[in-house]
Amino acid sequence: MLFEDLEAINSRPEPFAFYTARALWSDGHISEKMLSFHLDENVDVASRKTSFIQRSVEWIASRFGLSGEFSVIDFGCGPGLYTLPLAVRGAKVTGVDFSGRSIQYAVSAAEKKGLSIDYVLCDYLEFETKKKFDLILMIMCDFCALSPSQRKAMLRKFAAMLKANGHVLLDVYSLETFDRREETSRFERNLMNGFWSAESYYGFLNMFK
Repeated sequence: MLFEDLEAINSRPEPFAFYTARALWSDGHISEKMLSFHLDENVDVASRKTSFIQRSVEWIASRFGLSGEFSVIDFGCGPGLYTLPLAVRGAKVTGVDFSGRSIQYAVSAAEKKGLSIDYVLCDYLEFETKKKFDLILMIMCDFCALSPSQRKAMLRKFAAMLKANGHVLLDVYSLETFDRREETSRFERNLMNGFWSAESYYGFLNMFK
């Protein structure tokens, strides 16, 4: 029976057969680990490195000309790594995320800086609003993790929420990045330094291409 179990665990899934984002961001232990990755300035895991984020924000501010009337919504805003500096630069900012832990951190950080940012605790696949925005953001390759049908649903949302002459800015993987990926398989005790559970466990990590 053990061999059959291992075969099932390591079988190649159909593309986009599973959507596990809700579990990642709502589980108490895993969401805490994810937040720590978000806030680590030196790694590209849950978020880009701080230096990259700073350059990105400067480019966004220069490219789109932020002001008090310029409105931005960040889908998958996490702990506010983009919403906070964009608000500092004068934009009216909304952030949407379904991690309660990340939203709580973002709200606290905004309050400490005296910033008024509209944070919404919600799965962005289900988010609806009548507001219109000058700029829609989806950062850290969130768009790539969505299935084709989910992407179409989000693009319809974007179209409904954009002001005339508004813009959508997506951070996505390149074909060059895809070409560099290789199929791999790992098996470790407490895989990824205990990321998946506070209890001891054995984990498989398979990359299928």
